[in-house]
Amino acid sequence: MKPIFLLFFLFFAINQINAQDKPLKIGVAGLNHGHVGWVFTANKRADIEIVGIAEPNRELAERYMKQHGLSMDMVFDTLEEMLEKTQPEAVTGFGSTFAHLEIVQKCAPRGIHVMVEKPLAVSLEHALEMKALAEKHNIHLLTNYETTWYPSNEKAYEILHSGQIGEARKIVVRDGHRGPKKIGVGPEFLEWLTDPELNGGGALMDFGCYGANLSTWLMNGERPISVTAVTQQLNPADNPKVDDEATIILTYPDSQTIVEASWNWPIGRKDMEIYGLTGAVFADNGSQLRLRIAEGYDGFSEEKFDLEPRKSPFDDPFMMLLSVVRGKVKLDNFDLSSLENNMIVMEILQAAKESAEGGRTVYLSKK
Repeated sequence: MKPIFLLFFLFFAINQINAQDKPLKIGVAGLNHGHVGWVFTANKRADIEIVGIAEPNRELAERYMKQHGLSMDMVFDTLEEMLEKTQPEAVTGFGSTFAHLEIVQKCAPRGIHVMVEKPLAVSLEHALEMKALAEKHNIHLLTNYETTWYPSNEKAYEILHSGQIGEARKIVVRDGHRGPKKIGVGPEFLEWLTDPELNGGGALMDFGCYGANLSTWLMNGERPISVTAVTQQLNPADNPKVDDEATIILTYPDSQTIVEASWNWPIGRKDMEIYGLTGAVFADNGSQLRLRIAEGYDGFSEEKFDLEPRKSPFDDPFMMLLSVVRGKVKLDNFDLSSLENNMIVMEILQAAKESAEGGRTVYLSKK
């Protein structure tokens, strides 16, 4: 190798190493999502840096900037202005679900990666456009669920796929709480969360997505044959425009998943049960799990697990985002955060809405 080419190669290699060591420059699109505190917590780490925030509500922005000791100079009225002036490597969506499409429309052509809060989109139509843009411009498009970071769900997956309880026959996923108003979410969050256009629905979208996401992951990306859903409005005083109770049944060739999404649980919950041919797994919360192996007709042996947090980078959405963007981690097909998984989630949610509205089972087309 000639000296000049050697020098060029060394210069390029050093620049690449330096780029890997620099903090991930993050833009924040919206501040009216109740989970936005997550990104401000991440900003306190050395490897993440918020460089710009798009939020037209100045009062809301001032409140967060004061709370976290940040300057209003980093807040812009529009997403486009924020992108142009701060040039982030990735943008995280913390506005309404309806806004997710615009984020991808603005970020993808600029080569900026995107992570949104669950669900991926308000509709399958939006999701398909987002997917096409992400693929055309070769960006990562990730979806963040709280349950992705639960060690109990990781352990449940491990047990199922190790064969300890035999093949899955039934999965039951329950998620929800007393309802957005009753648990006291902020007014900006409540306004869009209970709006059928901005959220795509009510409890069905807000909490039904968890079960669809987990089932797709546990079933290795298999699409269900059919979707049957029933929705109700049990608390019209608090939720006058949307459903607050949803039950979704997913049928597969050899198993069934039941998703129970509710804004009427007396106690907040995110738990899951997996029933195999010879045993069952109960993921009771984020860190506790029970494994039961059948004995006789109704007997069983039980092992309880109190689990440590997942290993980095799968213990935190921003560590995972950094690792994916920098090429340190390649997500498995149908990983909980992956676009492949969440496109199936959107198919399921779209079919669930159609099923509930039409009072019929919806069969998914074969691919």
